[in-house]
Amino acid sequence: MIPTLGANLTTPPPVLAKEIALDLLQAHWGITGALDPLTSERDLNYRVSAPQGRYVLKLANPAEPAAVTQFQTRALLHLEASSLPVPRMVRTQTGATEVPTPHGILRLLTYLEGQPLHLAPKSMAQRAAIGQAAAQLSLGLQGFSDPASRQDLQWDIRHTARLRPLLGDIAPDLRPLCAQTLEVFEQAVLPHLPDCRWQVVHNDMNPHNLLTDPADPTRIAGILDFGDMVETPLVCDMAVAASYQIDPDAPLESLATFARTYHATLPLTALEQSLFVPLTAARMLTTLAIASARAARYPDNAPYILRNVPSASAGLRAMQGLNLSNLWG
Repeated sequence: MIPTLGANLTTPPPVLAKEIALDLLQAHWGITGALDPLTSERDLNYRVSAPQGRYVLKLANPAEPAAVTQFQTRALLHLEASSLPVPRMVRTQTGATEVPTPHGILRLLTYLEGQPLHLAPKSMAQRAAIGQAAAQLSLGLQGFSDPASRQDLQWDIRHTARLRPLLGDIAPDLRPLCAQTLEVFEQAVLPHLPDCRWQVVHNDMNPHNLLTDPADPTRIAGILDFGDMVETPLVCDMAVAASYQIDPDAPLESLATFARTYHATLPLTALEQSLFVPLTAARMLTTLAIASARAARYPDNAPYILRNVPSASAGLRAMQGLNLSNLWG
């Protein structure tokens, strides 16, 4: 077992043959169609193309406690009253949102159409839109609570200090910078996190979990994958989204564009503003450490696991030496 990561990041995704998946889909939802596998870090996902439309059939990882899966379901149900572009739960023929099976918990969600952000043209206007979308989602989740919301998840960057054993898995040329980032987190961030605002957040707004409008890449058409949701300091979620929006050629402008739009939609406290930049660096360190360790363990899935490593490496390097005194305008 990889040190510090826990069972939910060291258990491979489940396996479910298409024939069995189709039988379960027909039996519980009365839907049949073509199934296409979708990439996933922990769960098994099939895209369903049916006469009624397109859906995502999700089989939860067996290492994930049922309460955590239910937490994600309840969060999506909480968001149904909003206009946010998030998946909707599809009820079974008996009205259920989850189906316990011998293979794990099965759910069906609506399929959101759009161009994945990592394939769309980048712009400052798009970064501003992402900042606004991230803040709006956090506003939508305000007031939502669940007994499983404080799950112990290594992707929650308040746990960055636990990554020290994984520094050796990071590329040698990046290790000194990552070690420095970890020191700053431990000394300047960690002691202040209890004094921040806490709530349930998405916690994984990376370019593979966002969809844009193909006709207008500045419009966010979908927010996907609520599998890393957790209750944590609100500013941690903002930092997660920001860590993927830094342009190495214009690091200050790109970071400021995202931050100012987020702040205009959901204003930060003075403490949260002071922690935002080191937390953004902490997310990049988290991406590098976890991805490097997991790719070594699962080489067959390494291209997917390592998909965000190049941007995290470039972003972490670009942030060094920046004059951030004008970040907030």
